[in-house]
Amino acid sequence: MGHVAGGGVPATPAAVARTAAELIDADGGSVTAYEQLLDAVVRWAGRDREAIAEALRPVAERWGGVHQPRVPAAARLLAVVRCAAGPVEERAEADRGEARPWLETCRHAAVQDVVGARIAEICGALRYGEAVPMLLATPSRADGTVEPFDLVMRLTEYEQAGARPGPADLGQALLRCGGGPAGEDVVRAAAELALPEGPRIAAWLRRGGLPQPGAAVVREPGEPERPSRRYGARVGRRVLVGTEPLDGRGDFPRPFWSLFGGFEPLIGCNHLLLGHRERHAVAALPWHPEIVAARLLTEVAATADRDGAGSPEFLPALARSAGPPGPAVHLALAYGLGAHPDADRAAAARALLDLAGQGRLNGALLGGELARLVLLGTLRLPVVTESLGRAAGVGAGAGRGAGAVWPVLAALLPGLLAAVRSGAVSRPHVPLLALAADCAQGCEARGTVAEVDAFAARPGSAQSVREARRLRDVLAGRRP
Repeated sequence: MGHVAGGGVPATPAAVARTAAELIDADGGSVTAYEQLLDAVVRWAGRDREAIAEALRPVAERWGGVHQPRVPAAARLLAVVRCAAGPVEERAEADRGEARPWLETCRHAAVQDVVGARIAEICGALRYGEAVPMLLATPSRADGTVEPFDLVMRLTEYEQAGARPGPADLGQALLRCGGGPAGEDVVRAAAELALPEGPRIAAWLRRGGLPQPGAAVVREPGEPERPSRRYGARVGRRVLVGTEPLDGRGDFPRPFWSLFGGFEPLIGCNHLLLGHRERHAVAALPWHPEIVAARLLTEVAATADRDGAGSPEFLPALARSAGPPGPAVHLALAYGLGAHPDADRAAAARALLDLAGQGRLNGALLGGELARLVLLGTLRLPVVTESLGRAAGVGAGAGRGAGAVWPVLAALLPGLLAAVRSGAVSRPHVPLLALAADCAQGCEARGTVAEVDAFAARPGSAQSVREARRLRDVLAGRRP
């Protein structure tokens, strides 16, 4: 992932307007394009407000009064463009000083609250003509991370310009700094800032940012039920992830506080399927994909066991996060492999390969959860098999795909074959056994899987038994 931090003001307001029109008409763009546009609008508003307003006015007018893009990221960009294109207003006395009260309505929306709070702050500054040199939280890299050195250099420019950081922009910048303690020179430079926020920033960088929360995997209570004719969904069969609370929320704006609170995944709400899954949600916490995945796991699951809307960009973005993937990320991947929308299944296959290519895929964890979700009736095994086959085929020739998928299948098969032996499942899924044999052969896997050996020892010539024997022989190094 290349370094994307930029300095200076974009060439012309017209260039900013062209980019804004393109991104708003599309899906808001990549994290890099989206963030650089926000930064460009803010920089030009501080340098020549009339010029940027004139350039952006046709973009704002083309959408008309209440018309909004359907994609949340594009809608946020349009809101910023409208504020930059409009006249400068005088801030009411009631809006000065203390921030407005904040009512938390849904902890599933915690990440989106952070994204929205920063956009609202940018819009407010543009509406009231409050100029700043640049945005502090513009990512240094394409995954959304901010280098501590870049943040301190930006704050130095703020100090020289006599500007104060926006609380939400600074809060987002700090959440994007992580991965371990910053270098002592950077910490010292932060501590020497004359800004009131300097000591807090230095302490944050010294301890390496937001810690990783503890997590607990939980299953919804109750036994699986037959699909409802009305909703096409069963009861009591999802596996979700909760996270423990974190300290330090008082240093952040109120909309950020929910992120620091403990998350209980079995507490429902009325705000679950609002399309919060997007690459920009992942980029809000690039060092903490587990927090993002845990909060949005119900949305991902809905693509598999309900008619949830797709979001193909989400899982690959999770896979590219800088932070460590854990149970929530792997469960999100499992639900994605069983999703109804084909684009989401393809995205899950890419995410699997991305994690494997980075050496961060826990095949045993993913395979075990896939088996559990299939046996609970949450995921359909033919759909999962098709998705895993797609991932295995992507890397054909070099063995990358087969090598990535085989550990998943090695952990998936024992649970399913044990269920066949106990009678919980009537018969094994032949295409899954065939895929396992192909993957094992493609990556030259060796070893034994006890449940496969036991099934292969069954008498008869059923196709499932033949495929189990082929897999057993491949693992034993015997030629077919």
